[in-house]
Amino acid sequence: MPGATRRREIRIHLRLGAQQRDLIDLAAAAQRQTRNQFVVQAACERAEQVLLNQVFFRPAASRLETFARALDAPLQPNAAVALLLAKVAPWDR
Repeated sequence: MPGATRRREIRIHLRLGAQQRDLIDLAAAAQRQTRNQFVVQAACERAEQVLLNQVFFRPAASRLETFARALDAPLQPNAAVALLLAKVAPWDR
């Protein structure tokens, strides 16, 4: 609906220290967002991240067997992987 505003029904109140508020305000300004927009977006992104890390799936038995066989199978030669593994790690330099 043009011109209509979306009604928000829930309020969440936060207690912050001045440094936390200032940090959030700086980041919000950098994104050209209000403090509220920034906090809501950041909280929702973090909530999605947490929930996606909790995803549990249970494949059908036949697919699980296929998956297990693929994990147990010897690796096929791969030039890109061989090149990567031949490099010295930065922490080993």
